[in-house]
Amino acid sequence: LMAAAPLYCVCRQPYDVSRFMIECDICKDWFHGSCVQVEEHHAVDIDVYHCPNCDVVNGPSLMKRRTNWHRHDYTEPDDGSKPVQAGTAVFISQLQNRSFASGEEVLVRMQGESVTPRYLEKHGFSQPIAVTEMEGLGLRLPPPSFSVRDVEQYVGGNKVIDVIDVARQADSKMKLSEFIKYYTGDQRPKVLNLISLEFSDTRMSELVVVPDVAQQMSWVENYWPDDSFFPKPFVQKYCLMGVKGCYTDFHIDFGGTSVWYHVLWGEKIFYLIPPTVANLALYEAWSSSTNQSEVFFGDKVDKCYKCVVPQGTTLLIPTGWIHAVLTSQDCMAFGGNFLHNLNIGMQLRCYEMERRLKTPDLFKFPYFEAICWYVAKNLLETLKGALVSIFFFF
Repeated sequence: LMAAAPLYCVCRQPYDVSRFMIECDICKDWFHGSCVQVEEHHAVDIDVYHCPNCDVVNGPSLMKRRTNWHRHDYTEPDDGSKPVQAGTAVFISQLQNRSFASGEEVLVRMQGESVTPRYLEKHGFSQPIAVTEMEGLGLRLPPPSFSVRDVEQYVGGNKVIDVIDVARQADSKMKLSEFIKYYTGDQRPKVLNLISLEFSDTRMSELVVVPDVAQQMSWVENYWPDDSFFPKPFVQKYCLMGVKGCYTDFHIDFGGTSVWYHVLWGEKIFYLIPPTVANLALYEAWSSSTNQSEVFFGDKVDKCYKCVVPQGTTLLIPTGWIHAVLTSQDCMAFGGNFLHNLNIGMQLRCYEMERRLKTPDLFKFPYFEAICWYVAKNLLETLKGALVSIFFFF
């Protein structure tokens, strides 16, 4: 006879690895955060946890005391000697007071209808492009009156999402409905950022049409076979919802993808660094260093460009550009990633770097090697076809 699995929580269910749980420091039973109203990101603030049964006798849980505003662990004793870490309140105010080279030095400003595969093939796609009017881009989005509550309506409040606690630069999972409650509430005890909501498989997908250039150049759109053994990668439609003060530290988009990015309302500030050989080497060293969060990468390079992206503006960032993003006011943005033919060498270089840095799969382009093989196969067939026609021509 098999022993029954132990049961936990007020719901008396067996352990489920996919759900966040917290242990009561008194009775030592384990509880699902969702059953006892404790969000995963709140758990780090609790010093001693009392479950609903134990707090009747022992009073409420004891919270940790905040001792600093410049460290990811804000309970560290503050003797003033520890450096400021990325994302913290002190870091954000220092960032806003720093001076940077103007983004206008590297940005190419264009009309929507001019941004075509043909234009990029002719001029290369090596500089970020800003489009102030989305007319002519082929981009379709909901109106700027579209709210975070509307996102919940279309995507469903039960969808589990990855949220970043910005002051700790740490990920946790929560239901979309809880995040919307936080976003629309009067009290925001923390700065939480949502940047990884891919909604291709939801009803919201119908409201968004990707810019023509991203669709026409996308490897996945052009070369991914319908009968592929692997599931098709969905990286084309992200909804980003950040509150004022959100910060994403310097990174290169996964697999060296290029990105389109549109601010529906609010504002984002991008800090852009070109992917020169020297900058990429510095970036890799910084990424693998132990004190990465204490070193502002923009200081390590010759020039870091500041680019303000206001409501209604679309930004296209080419392969390999190293960038950090500050949400300067509450903001909703849409974006997507795509691989293409124009920067293949750089795409591969970025992928190799991810491998050396042992980037977790969660943060890599899904089935990157498979798409490369599909593109190579297509190229081979094209070349064979060309050789045959040359042969016949002669």
